[in-house]
Amino acid sequence: MNFPKQKIILGGLYLSTVFIFSQCGKSTQTSTEETPISTEAFVPNPQVVSEKPIAKLAIGDQAPPFNLPDIDGKFHKLEDFGDVDVLVVNFTCNHCPTAQAYEDRYINLVKEYEGKSVAFIAISTNSPIAVLPEELGYTDLGDYYEEMKLRAVDKSYNFPYLYDGDTHEFSLAYGPTATPHVFVFDKERKLSYSGRIDAKEKPGTGNAEDLRNAIEATLKGEPLPVESAQTPAFGCSMKWAWKNEYTIKTNKEWAEREVTLEKLSPSGLADLLKNDTDELLLVNFWATWCGPCIIEYPEFVTMQRMYGERDFQFVSVSMDTPDQIDKALKFLKGKVSALPNYLMDTEDKYEVIKVVGSDWDGSLPITLLIEPGGKVAYRVPGTIDALELKKAIVDHPMIGRYY
Repeated sequence: MNFPKQKIILGGLYLSTVFIFSQCGKSTQTSTEETPISTEAFVPNPQVVSEKPIAKLAIGDQAPPFNLPDIDGKFHKLEDFGDVDVLVVNFTCNHCPTAQAYEDRYINLVKEYEGKSVAFIAISTNSPIAVLPEELGYTDLGDYYEEMKLRAVDKSYNFPYLYDGDTHEFSLAYGPTATPHVFVFDKERKLSYSGRIDAKEKPGTGNAEDLRNAIEATLKGEPLPVESAQTPAFGCSMKWAWKNEYTIKTNKEWAEREVTLEKLSPSGLADLLKNDTDELLLVNFWATWCGPCIIEYPEFVTMQRMYGERDFQFVSVSMDTPDQIDKALKFLKGKVSALPNYLMDTEDKYEVIKVVGSDWDGSLPITLLIEPGGKVAYRVPGTIDALELKKAIVDHPMIGRYY
């Protein structure tokens, strides 16, 4: 069964939320043990701000001051790093595929200079409310402060990861142009290098040559050649907080899209699950009477918006009785589920269970990630852990985190 590709550009706020509920008739997965519990006093407040001038530092310029919280809520200032000869500031983020492509190289470089007079920090400048779900197609995480904590834990960051996504108060003075964009400062905190980490984005093809050369020259007190001191920083554009007009526009367009619900026979379901397409197929079985189903459902719409422009399609299958089609459609419209939606055209639930397979005991919800040809790559009996499911999608060989 083939589905039309969802090509409409969507928009809106995205926040990864993990729901922890009991499913209908079955215990469920949760991520309680994996998610750090915040106890710090810092409370992020991303907000729309009026457009502001963006500086462009020149070689020899003084490092602008900053006072920013890390993922534990501890604030870091420029002067806190006064005892080292070189300070490296990396403007990066969670979601950008280019930033992720360079992530391990930056971590390894920090290890390489351990015990030497070099300090490394990273700053997430992006306003999380300026990032559309469609821009998250190469990640499991957005750029919210809480999600920064998850990324730092997942990747075992060995440097302070600072947040400046509320109003970009300090990042504007540095003027990063893309993620990642690194700045190297000498002992007097004058800029000696600005630009890329290295010239080869694909992991395994570069080894942070440009950044390493800049650090070495700065440690020796030697200026870099003019042509090497400032290089372009290739990557995702900065998501400044005033760039919200497109978000508003696409939100409106998405909210106005038609939502439909089509009845599906058991034989049609069998064809659907064969996944005779060239895409990963995510199928969620739900019902309006299933509390966990309706609570978690918006997560699936978000996943379609995130990965829908890649080799991915989400399909919903309602297990409401055929005479409840109007009720199910009303729910789907309320969740703006403008994607393939089906309702099983039979009252014999066991016939549906037989089609899905013996691995399903009949309790709702159940979610299947199906490869082309029908192989189930990931199965969630019960309420999903939204983050774990996004990881399963983005880390599947058909999707991936890099270009």
